[in-house]
Amino acid sequence: MVDPPLAQIAPIKTRRVWRDLARILSTIFNPFLTSLALFVILAHASAHDTLEFWWLLFVSTFFTSIGPMLYVFWLYASDRISDLDMSVRREREAVFGAFVVFYLVGTIVLWLIHAPRILIATMAAFTLSTIVCQYITRYWKISTHALGITAPLVALTLLYGRAPLPFLVLIPMVCWARVYLKAHSVAQVIAGAGLALASTLFFFHVFHIAEL
Repeated sequence: MVDPPLAQIAPIKTRRVWRDLARILSTIFNPFLTSLALFVILAHASAHDTLEFWWLLFVSTFFTSIGPMLYVFWLYASDRISDLDMSVRREREAVFGAFVVFYLVGTIVLWLIHAPRILIATMAAFTLSTIVCQYITRYWKISTHALGITAPLVALTLLYGRAPLPFLVLIPMVCWARVYLKAHSVAQVIAGAGLALASTLFFFHVFHIAEL
């Protein structure tokens, strides 16, 4: 059997490299992990001691990352959703309904335990964004990856000023990955990023969150 010419192999290999890069970006910067990273930073910035840090971190990440992630894994393991990305739009709407409950309860719990305003505002922004996503998903597949990477970076920029600005490059990178993998259109990733920006700005204004 004659090996194919190098000119035929190289384009295929190039396509695989870009596809692998897009998958890596989608996996690393999925909404569960980006929200986890955000609340690690916020809990550390607002806690007065180690015990308070772990308590705030557990409460916030349980309702934004751990609980929702375990719920999605259970749905997938029991064949209630087709894949972990919830690619089928009708499946996403029902799952987003559960996410709304997680985030809303998380907001209430943080309020009841008198958590720092920054944590309550951030959890409330997650709640509002997910409610909007659930409604939009009835008609259109808005990108939660774009939302999930934009919201934390916008929050950190509002809190720390210029320091997080270099990380903003992650937003177009993740958006590109989702479009390249044909998981979303350009309009859908732009809508996800726009929703994240609007909801974060709104709740930071409502709760009077200032730069740290």
